[in-house]
Amino acid sequence: MYKGRPPAAFSKRTPFARPQKGPISGAAGGKGWDFGRDSRLHSPAERGWRRRLRTKAGGMVGWEKGLRIHFEPGSCWLEEEDVDIPNRRVLITGATGLLGRAVYKEFKANHWHTLGCGYSRARPLFEQVNLLDSAAIHSIIQDFQPHVVIHCAAERRPDIVDSQPDAAAQLNVTASGIIAKEAAQVEAFLIYISTDYVFDGTNPPYKENDIPNPLNLYGRTKLEGERAVLKNNEGAAILRIPILYGEVEKLEESAVTIMFDKVQFNNKSANMDHWQQRFPTYAKDVAIVCQQLAERRMVDPSIKGTFHWSGNEQMTKYEMARAMADAFNLPSSHLRPIIDSPVLGAPRPKNAQLDCSRLLMLGIGHHTPFQVGIKESLWPFLTDKRWRQTVFH
Repeated sequence: MYKGRPPAAFSKRTPFARPQKGPISGAAGGKGWDFGRDSRLHSPAERGWRRRLRTKAGGMVGWEKGLRIHFEPGSCWLEEEDVDIPNRRVLITGATGLLGRAVYKEFKANHWHTLGCGYSRARPLFEQVNLLDSAAIHSIIQDFQPHVVIHCAAERRPDIVDSQPDAAAQLNVTASGIIAKEAAQVEAFLIYISTDYVFDGTNPPYKENDIPNPLNLYGRTKLEGERAVLKNNEGAAILRIPILYGEVEKLEESAVTIMFDKVQFNNKSANMDHWQQRFPTYAKDVAIVCQQLAERRMVDPSIKGTFHWSGNEQMTKYEMARAMADAFNLPSSHLRPIIDSPVLGAPRPKNAQLDCSRLLMLGIGHHTPFQVGIKESLWPFLTDKRWRQTVFH
């Protein structure tokens, strides 16, 4: 038993902490903090300790030992307890990103033993893994023995790919091929997240077997990543998706939500692209699709190859910005549509709409209306606190 100051991973500010009545804090009125499974120690050292206590080598099934933190006035302590471990295991790369976080939450909510990995923002919740290190990839997959791997990690910003082509190729192509090979060795089902930018946008909507023709280096690296994945793992799935939005940690995390400041600060005009046709897609919906694909693959080995998923509302960025304003009853007269094609930055396809019929025919998919999803995503960033109060009162 350990008594003293709690480690940082157990701060009451953790998003998993929640008040709960019960015996865990003894004399202080029976109220304490139940941190749930996600608050147990997440450091690599602790994971190693837990692994050594498993009774089935590599099985990861049934019960293992975990730690729970307890508080009393003036003290706290950790106690060992049995933890129920789901028998289905999923590894998620890029779990610190917009899509990765949504995928992690979706699998956790559906009783999967879920392990996320990241790099610069990994600790304390996720495993820190450098995907440019093939030995690190081998170690995490061999140690965890996942049934499913969702490969969300990528350099997804076209202009950054142009400025850092070698680093982008290492992550989008080389690392993807290594992950595919390692997943195949443990017979894990790999879902590789790709993009609508593999198409040139001249003849939408695009089916999975249409010939790709990316206009920019980002699209080319993702297409090469697809090929590297299928070369090393013929049972893998490619999931192409378009522009994403969702519950961001900062507005700059999504090319959709980044526009919100210009929508809110209406004291000066703001130019918005009204040329490129986009299909904004809610990250939670993509996470649901990944989870449904994984569930289906568990019973149907024919689930493999290329799939498309997309939001079903066609909008330019100007129209998205107008929709944001409408969602929060903000003025939009200061937004100006620009109908000319962009002259700066990496070239973009005008309309790379994805045909999602293959997934829909399988009964897989979920669509959240843009007005609903964008409201859920952006209300924490409102500068008008009066609107925030209506959420809680």
